[in-house]
Order: sequence, then C-alpha cells, then structure tokens
Amino acid sequence: MAAYLQWRRFVFFDRETVREPSGPDGAAAKPFALPPGIAVCDSGRGSLVFGDILCGAGRCQIWFLPRSLQLSSFQAYKLRVTHLYQLKQHSILVSIGEDEEGINPLVKVWNLEKRDGGNPLCTRIFPAIPGNKPTVVSCLTVHENLNFMAIGFADGSVVLTKGDITRDRHSKTQILHEGSYPVTGLAFRQSGKTTHLFVVTTENIQSYMLSVKDYPHLELDTHGCGLHCSSLSDPSQDLQFIVAGNECVYLYQPDERGPCFAFEGQKLIVHWYRGYLIIVSKDRKTSPKSEFAGNEAQNSDKQVLNIYDLCNKFIAYSSIFDDIVDVLAEWGSLYVLTRDGKIHVLQEKDTQTKLEACKFLFLLVSALFLKNLFEMAINLAKSHHLDSDGLSEIFRQYGDHLYNKGNHDGAIQQYIRTIGKLEPSYVIRKFLDAQRIHNLTAYLQMLHLQSLANADHTTLLLNCYTKLKDSSKLEEFIKTSESEVHFDVETAIKVLRQAGYYSHAVYLAEKHEHHEWYLKIQLEDIKNYQEALHYIGKLPFEQAESNMKRYGKILMHHVPNETTELLKILCTDYRPLGGNEGPGMLEGKKANSEEFIPVFANNSRELKAFLEHMTEVQADSPQGVYDTLLELRLQNWAHEQDEQMKEKLHNEALTLLKSGRFKTVFDKALVLCQMHNFKDGVLYLYEQGKLFQQIMHYHMQNEQYKKVIEVCELYGDQEACLWEQALGYFARKEENCKEYIAAVLKHIENKNLMPPLLVVQTLAHNSTATLSVIKDYLVNKLQKQSRQIEQDEQRIQKYREETTRIRLEIEELKASPKIFQKTKCSICTSALELPSVHFLCGHSFHQHCFESYSESDSECPTCMPENRKVMDMIRAQEQKRDLHDQFQHQLKCSNDGFSVVADYFGRGVFNKLTLITDLPSGKTATTIEAGLQRELLIHTKRST
Repeated sequence: MAAYLQWRRFVFFDRETVREPSGPDGAAAKPFALPPGIAVCDSGRGSLVFGDILCGAGRCQIWFLPRSLQLSSFQAYKLRVTHLYQLKQHSILVSIGEDEEGINPLVKVWNLEKRDGGNPLCTRIFPAIPGNKPTVVSCLTVHENLNFMAIGFADGSVVLTKGDITRDRHSKTQILHEGSYPVTGLAFRQSGKTTHLFVVTTENIQSYMLSVKDYPHLELDTHGCGLHCSSLSDPSQDLQFIVAGNECVYLYQPDERGPCFAFEGQKLIVHWYRGYLIIVSKDRKTSPKSEFAGNEAQNSDKQVLNIYDLCNKFIAYSSIFDDIVDVLAEWGSLYVLTRDGKIHVLQEKDTQTKLEACKFLFLLVSALFLKNLFEMAINLAKSHHLDSDGLSEIFRQYGDHLYNKGNHDGAIQQYIRTIGKLEPSYVIRKFLDAQRIHNLTAYLQMLHLQSLANADHTTLLLNCYTKLKDSSKLEEFIKTSESEVHFDVETAIKVLRQAGYYSHAVYLAEKHEHHEWYLKIQLEDIKNYQEALHYIGKLPFEQAESNMKRYGKILMHHVPNETTELLKILCTDYRPLGGNEGPGMLEGKKANSEEFIPVFANNSRELKAFLEHMTEVQADSPQGVYDTLLELRLQNWAHEQDEQMKEKLHNEALTLLKSGRFKTVFDKALVLCQMHNFKDGVLYLYEQGKLFQQIMHYHMQNEQYKKVIEVCELYGDQEACLWEQALGYFARKEENCKEYIAAVLKHIENKNLMPPLLVVQTLAHNSTATLSVIKDYLVNKLQKQSRQIEQDEQRIQKYREETTRIRLEIEELKASPKIFQKTKCSICTSALELPSVHFLCGHSFHQHCFESYSESDSECPTCMPENRKVMDMIRAQEQKRDLHDQFQHQLKCSNDGFSVVADYFGRGVFNKLTLITDLPSGKTATTIEAGLQRELLIHTKRST
C-alpha cells in the first residue's frame, strides 16, 4: 500500500457555486439556496431530488430541482422523509418516510411519468419494518431491473423484496439477513445473469447470491464502515464494492477481497463517478464507532472532498467544504450540497485543459528515460492519457533497455505491448537466435491473438513450436474455435506437414474444410487409405466427385473393394454420410460413370463388378460403360480355359450384344468381336446390320457349304444376288459340289433369278460340274419357255382378233347408221318409254334414270367406269415416258428384266425413236396408227 500523500495532485475540476438566474436589470445573481430542513437527497432522470423533515402546515415535501433551477415539490409523507432512491434507467422514485409518530416507516413507490391530481402517481405503499418488530431504517437500494429492492435496518436485519417492486401482487418480501450490528450499506451487482447483493454493517461485509435458490452468502471481511461510506464502482473497476474505513479503502468482489488503498481519516461520504472515487472525510481523526451516522458532524469542522483516480494513482481534485450533506452526480457534473442550503458544482475540465496543466509531465518522462525509470514513466504517461503512439514508443525504449541488459523475458513483454504500432520484424530479428526461441514464441502468439500476423509469422510460430517440441502449445494454437482463428490456415497446414506433425495438419485441414490438403496428407504421408476414402464419402457431391477422379487410382490400388462400393454410390444415388449437402437435399446426385473407368486400371475384376452394377441399376448408363463391359467380357472369354466358364462368358457377351445398346456404335462393337474372334457376335452384328453378303462370305471363308445354303435360304428373298454369288462360289470349287450346285440351281429356277445362258457360263469354270448337273435345270427351263411362248402366241392371236373386231365396229359406226332397238332401260330394266336417251354403245335409258345416275351428259353411265380406267392408263403412260431413272432402277432390281422393258415399251417410252424424223407435215402411217389405237382404247360413245 502507498499513502495517498505520495500521489500526484492535479486540479482537473473547476468549482463554482450554483446561482440563481440573473434578473432583467442585470444585477449580480444570488447563490441558489435550498429550502431548510433538507435531510436526504438523490439524483437521476434529469433532476436532483431532495426530502425534508420540516412539517410546516402539516406538510412534508419531496423536492425536484431540474437544470433550470425551478424547484417543484409534492407532499409525500405527513411527518418526514428519511430515504430516497431515484432509479437511473426508469422514472421510478422509491421513498421511505413516516406519516405518524413512533417507529412505523412506510415505503412508497412513485411513477414520475404518471400523475394523480398533479402529483406523481404512487403505485405501491407497504410498511418497511420486518414483521412486527419496530426498528429504524438505515439504508435503501433498488435494482435497475425493478425486480429487487433491499432495505437495511439499525437492528442488523435486511428485508429483500423480489418481483415487480411497483406492484403488490407480483412481488414477495422476506427477511434476507439478520444480525446484531446496524446495516450501513447495500448495493446490487449484476454480472451477466448473476445478481449479488453486498451487505455491509459496522462490523462485517457479506455477499449474497440472489440468482440461486436459498440465497447462499459469503462473509468477505470482519470489519465494516459507517453510513454513506460504501459504493459500487463502474465496469472500469470491474463493478467492485467499495468500503471506506478510517484507515483504508477496500475493494471487494462477490467472492473475495480485492486491493486496498491507504486513505486515512474519518470517512463521511463515499461515491463513485466516471472512474473516480469521491471521498468526503474529516480533517481530524475520530472513532467511527463513537457515532453510528458517520456523516452527522457534531460541530462545524471542516470537511475535505478528494477525487481519486485509482487506476493511474493520482488525485484529480481536492477541496475543503463546510458541513457537506451529500455529493450528487447529474448533467455530467458533481453537485456538493452543504448544510447551509448551498449547492456547489464541480465540472471536470476538458482534455485540452488537462494537457496544458500536464505539460511538465513530458519533461518528467524524458528525465525518467535518462534515469532508466521506465515503469514510472509509463505510469505517468498512462495516468495522463498519453496517446497510443507515445506509449508504444515508451514500451519500445523500455524493451530495448531490458534487451541490452540481457533481460530477454522482460524485454519481450514490453515489445508485446507495442504490437499494432511497432513493425513486428524489428522484434523478430532480435530473437531469431535459438536460445531466445521461447521469447519469440510468446511474441508471435500475441501477434496472432491480435489478428495482426501474416503467413510468414504463422510459419515462424509453427516452426518455433516444432523446434521446441511443445505439442501442448501447438494443439492449443491450432484447436482454437472457428471465430478465434488468427492465422492463415493453409500456411499452418504446409508447415506442420513439412515438420512431420501429420496428425495436427490433418486435424487442421479437416476442421477448416481444406479437403485437398487432408487427402494429400492421409494418402501421401500417413498412408491411411481407409480413412481418406471414408472422408471423401462425407464430402458434398461436387467435391467427392473431383477427389475420386484425382485419387481414385491410388485408392483402387490399396482398397479396391471399398473404393468400388463408393464409386457405385457416387454414380447412382450419392448422399454424403454426414448430410453435408444441407436439409434441402432430398434427392441424391449421380456422377457420370464413364468418367471413372480409368480409375480401374489393372483392376479388371472390380471394373467388371462396377460396370455390371451400373448396367443393372441404371439402364441409361453412358455408351462407354457398355462398350467397356463388352470388351472386358470378350477378353475374359478369349483367355478362359475352363470350358464351362468359357460357355458362361460366351453367353454373357452375346446377351450384352443383344441388349440393343450397340446400334449407334455398330462398327465399334463389330471391331471388338473381330479382334477377339467372337464368331457368334460377328454373325449377329452382320445380321443386325443387314450385311447378308458378309455373312455368306464369312461362311465361304470357313468353307461351310451348308451354312452358305442356309444363308441364301434365309436372306435370299431380301437380297436375290446371294444365290448368284453362291452359284459362282461353288462353280469355282474344284471339289465335288454337285449336291450344293443342284440346290442353288433349284432356287434360281424357282425364283427365275438368272438367265440360263449366264448359268451355263458360270458353271463352265468348274471342271467337276458336268452337263448332267444342269441337265434337269436346262430341260425345265426350256419347257417353261416353250409353254410361255405358246401362251404368248395365244394371247397375241386373241388381241389380233379383238383388234379386227373393234376396227370393223369402228368402220361400221363411221359408215352405217345405228339402229336403237332396246326395249328396256339399262338402269331400271323397266320398259323403255319416251323420253329416252340412247348411246352408240347400245345402252338406252329413261331420261329421268339417266339424269339421276349420270355424271356427264356425254358419257354412258354403264361404260363410264371402264372408259375411265383406259383413260387413266393412257395418262399414266404419257406421264412416265420420260422417267428414265425409274426405269433403270426397276430394270436393275427386277428378277425379270425383259418384262420391265416390255412394260415400258408398251407405255410408249421408246416411241421417241420413231418420231425423230423430218417427214412432211402431213399425216404419216405411224400417226394414223397411233390415233387408231387411241380410239380403240377409249371406246367413246356419243349420245344421240
């Protein structure tokens, strides 16, 4: 402890007496005077609040003094006001007073924002004494949340009201503390959700925890203080409870006693204001136990008001007053009330004025530097709020001083205080020596905690940890929470990996989701393939897919079965094991299975299982999956030695070919089958591609004569030239192929596929094919042609006769009259009556029948259908005369080319050859004959 007399004194406050507003005549204002009899006071919500004990005309007032100094009051009690407590965050005033003689104090709660007949609304009234035991109220305090109120009594008891203090129904009152010494001070302390109540008497200090049932308490000290000699500090002093004894001022936490300060003298009043401790004390020493009310002076002794700065250890102000009643804080100033009714205001000076008053400190600090009194220089600079740059320079010089003296531990502590102002490299260069690595580590740790480190600093710090082999510090550094990371994670992973701290690097990579680094370390350094594969299975789909493409070959080599299973899931219905896709991920995703085929290099067994799984569960798998599976099955079939297994593999390959998945890649599948000499597959593909000649040539190359005949029988109707090629094939064989030649000739004869002369020429090349082989063929052919000639001659004779008849009929029509002798209508078969219609064709009709059934007035209804057929044939012949391409196509594809030529000749396609002449313009025999033919075909009958 240090006596306060050793503390530096300053005058950081200006003292003035509060005066009434100046009059209109400009006369000097008189000092403001309060009404006589003021006994208690408080402040808050923009007013100073006073309570008197004078009862003139039966009235006892509570007074309000706003900043305008316009006093107002209302009657609160009939006899006296003994205690006031004005809440700072609510317009609620709590008072304790008496309405009648005797010990019967009443508590009244006033709502200053609501009015009742012009006065504040009294929301609650209840007796203050605990039970029926009369005792005097000594102190009062109220919690700012309006849920707690504590009243201390002279008999040592404390009454606690819990609940809404403004209402009777929502609160509960109980005796919290009982003792034999008067209660002199109460204070609530709120820290988070924990509420404490400090209780101080003349002989002890206790702390009650109100947030816990049964209100456990702890005795903090065995000495107390007088009335008005305790207060609660602000957060700058950690909300400590201040108790001022005659010898020292003590500070308390709820569970222990804190520091103390030797401020001697009898303390009368203690307050806390904006980081300052305000103490009113007597000049001469008196025993606090001689009188219970420490502030009720029995004479007019002078009283000293001191304002202390406990953090920087200086006295900000000191002055002497006469008989102080209390000190209040409001409107940013301190107001000192004296017994004579005057009010003195203490106004803190502005910062610039303080600096003017403290210029000598800078000279003093410089002098302290020269004497190496850095601690004192730092304290002086802090106490006078020197800026951070100035403080940092002091810390740097102090650190340099300690470093030069060899005190590296002390030096690094000073350098740490320069972080944020001093360039880190200045400090780092001093401690790069291996013997000072501990100091460098401490500096770098603090640099990271303040988030001022770069990647190089992180690298250096981790190297320090690894050099020191301090695994605990290393783990503490990397295992900070996500919001507390003060370093570059990727840099840390690299350094830890290089130093061989693989487990730490893996932890860091997994925690911060550096998936690539995690997998690199697991696969390349730790060789933990199983864990790496499990980790990939927990990643989101896109990352799992990319990492399987990157590391799939390594995993397949070491854990083939597990890797294959993961790939199956990834390509069908992937969902991360840990549900990392998010709550909205209802449907699984699937990758392109074809892209993972290279992963199975040198793992044909797993590849086959993967491809077969994909074709089973996903019929629309990419074509590459089916192509690879076909190739794999063909390879297995070609290299298999066991006959049963070879047959099974044969069936599997053929089944895959017949699945219909190779229509778009026909050539590729055919090449694969040919490469592996898969005969059934080749023939199947030939058949599917309608390559019938290739099928036959395949059998020809293998000299399978029966197969050649079978191919011709199966596909000869679709491709007639197969029989011709088969005949040529057998004709070139020197072996005895009479049986097969006879079979081919039989089909050629039945289908009329080749002219006999061409058959004879084809077989002439075979030395074994004698005339007896084609004897039957030639005889049958000649017989058929003879029968055809006879039929053609009969048809010609018929046409000639028909033509002669028609010509005679035409001549008769031209030269002779036509007699109509029909007696019945050709439509209704009824007797013919006039009016009637007759045609040259010999048909007659009733006029009404003709008009009903006829489509044209000039055509016979009976002959019209036949005539139209003839006309359509003529028009078709005329349209097709120039269709040479169609003629060539039909001629090429027809089995009987002669009939095609005859058909087109009959249509007149070749008539142009006979008309390209330069004959005279008169009608020639040819044109007359053509016109006659047209008339014969039309059979047009004109009506009479």
